Amino acid sequence: PPPAHGGLDLHGHEIGRHGAAAAGAPTLVVVAALHGNEPAGIHAARRVLARLARDGVALRGSLVALAGNLPALAARRRFIDHDLNRAWTPERVAAVADPTAAPLPADAAENATMRALYGHLAAAMSAAGGPVHVLDLHTTSSRSAPFVLFADTLRNRAFARAFPLPMVLGLEEQIEGAMLNHLVEQGCVCVGVEGGQHDAPAAVDNLEALLWLALAHLGMLPPHAAPDLAACRDRLVRARGDVPPALEVRYRHAIGPADAFRMAPGYANFQPVAAGEAIASDRCGAVRAAEAGRILMPLYQGQGEDGFFMTRAIDPRWLDVSTALRQLRVCRLLPLLPGVRRHPVDRATLVVDTRVARWFPLQVFHLLGYRRRRWDGARLVVSRRGHDGA
Repeated sequence: PPPAHGGLDLHGHEIGRHGAAAAGAPTLVVVAALHGNEPAGIHAARRVLARLARDGVALRGSLVALAGNLPALAARRRFIDHDLNRAWTPERVAAVADPTAAPLPADAAENATMRALYGHLAAAMSAAGGPVHVLDLHTTSSRSAPFVLFADTLRNRAFARAFPLPMVLGLEEQIEGAMLNHLVEQGCVCVGVEGGQHDAPAAVDNLEALLWLALAHLGMLPPHAAPDLAACRDRLVRARGDVPPALEVRYRHAIGPADAFRMAPGYANFQPVAAGEAIASDRCGAVRAAEAGRILMPLYQGQGEDGFFMTRAIDPRWLDVSTALRQLRVCRLLPLLPGVRRHPVDRATLVVDTRVARWFPLQVFHLLGYRRRRWDGARLVVSRRGHDGA
């Protein structure tokens, strides 16, 4: 048989499945270990699948659990040649999906892995008889309360709110090529989950609790077929501690191998940081926080392109305001504002001249469902996220 991966006895990408696709019924796809040093999601998925099989539970719909970066799992590393959760750019997906497209180079272990994983995801979406929900399970190198993150569409937000965990918004603006960004564009409802620190047993428990809550939220579990859902919810409430219920990402500290980046010891996710505080070092000296906030995902492992992120808390009531504005389709009025015009080719994209529209900060466009794409001099280019329905 093929070798086991990282001691997990995996013989392919499929961890397991339960139930069957049916007309109108949901499909829940669980992806674990897109990073090879994050196996907690595999253990959590196996626990849920084992209990469903042991109790003979007849799910409404289908649960499919997939493992991500098998070569990196075998090596117990985040990745081998490149980060599999930065590889899902339109160009790379096209090369994987279209057999007539130029193939990806064969010199990167993740290229063959991405092609195989893409096939499993495409098959699950094709077989689905109803909506497809995706949970992407991760852990962090630092101590952490569990939290959820997602591209801020109304559908994703409603799914994320099924879990009593802090919500982190805006991370997808800071990184390119994340798998969930691609799947959102394909019409899936997607939420990423960080369950805790890599090797902490509590991270597995947190992710398992969240999977049971997801199955219940989607109406896939028959009555009395799950563990105590109140206990699952209580576990996550305790694990989140006093972290604010909603936060937005303000800054990403990108790093490369030549930077000699090192986090200062002892930082945990969501730890408050003062403006000017020396939180890391690199070849140029101290790395200081540009503003006060809460640190997110400080890097305490050898591989990675993100030294840390900075977040700040936002009032959850703004999410309710945002929902109302989007449902009223206020976004249709934006091109009438001075300094705002539609992109000549892409109708879902706006070009904002900030010299004229200086009273309309990026947060206003966030409220209405737009994400920052890039700055072009004094012009801000924002695009409305696809499938932003309730």
